[in-house]
Amino acid sequence: MVSKARLTALGAYVPTRVLTNNDLSRMVETSDEWIVQRTGIRERRIAAEGEYTADLGTRAVEDLRRQSGQNLEDVDLIMCTTFTADYCTPSTAAVIHGNLGLPRGIATFDLNAACAGFSHGLLAANAYITAGVYRKVIVVAAEAVSKITDYKDRNTCILFGDGAAAALVERSEEPGFLGSFSGTDSSLYDKLYTTSLNETMHGQPLPIIGYFWQDGRAVYNYTIKLVPESVRQLSANANLPLDKIDWFVPHSANLRIIQSMCEKIPFPFEKTLTSVEQFGNTSSATIPLALWLAAKDGKLKRDDTIALFGFGGGLNHSGVVVRWF
Repeated sequence: MVSKARLTALGAYVPTRVLTNNDLSRMVETSDEWIVQRTGIRERRIAAEGEYTADLGTRAVEDLRRQSGQNLEDVDLIMCTTFTADYCTPSTAAVIHGNLGLPRGIATFDLNAACAGFSHGLLAANAYITAGVYRKVIVVAAEAVSKITDYKDRNTCILFGDGAAAALVERSEEPGFLGSFSGTDSSLYDKLYTTSLNETMHGQPLPIIGYFWQDGRAVYNYTIKLVPESVRQLSANANLPLDKIDWFVPHSANLRIIQSMCEKIPFPFEKTLTSVEQFGNTSSATIPLALWLAAKDGKLKRDDTIALFGFGGGLNHSGVVVRWF
């Protein structure tokens, strides 16, 4: 008999330091009005000096443990979705495992799909469970994007913040994953990057080393065309008409882009969940942070159908329709 999987708990953590638009206006040539008008972002959280991705992820799992009331020692796998790992190795997931003091018999690894990481991570958790490999998986989306942000570059520094969220996915009697859709347009991989070992691309030296960089126009054009088409395909793959989807949760890159997406899909903006206004673009953490905010506000009800859709570096994209717990 094929196993089924379902999301069963969610936790989150954001750093205490708040970086407002007015703060940024004292660092680069910008203003609160300019940032809000173009991005919808009002503030973002910034990790403290000495606070890194694994620290954020650990706090998110600790919150998950409190919310679920479980000790988590029977978890089979911890997967961390991040593109801001503390180290090349060990994995961020392994560091989180150690911070939590969990038993040795738990697998750990990182998954780097940038802003599509959380939806990719949920799909991987579902695949492991339905294949009978694992029974209980934690997907941690943790990002310390401020560590690779150039605060002299107003085109990028206004966008990003830090944060983490953790989801528990377990074997279930009822299916909690209803459909998915994923893909990559690798012809555009040079439009969004952060260097590591290789400081060239297409055989040419890269102009920005060590910091996040993107071609905003190219990424915007990719996103505004791809996401509406893909969400319609995701709906079809889930055999669920768009008007039967209770909530849409896209990657919170930019509120204005999300509004345009909703018009093009079409999907009601008032049924769309975001986290960008409070936390900025936290890469793979934006989607679960939006779920966390909505859950705190009492918006989400058991068995609500929720379409998650991430898109980012690669340029890759990943969507999944889940039932809320």
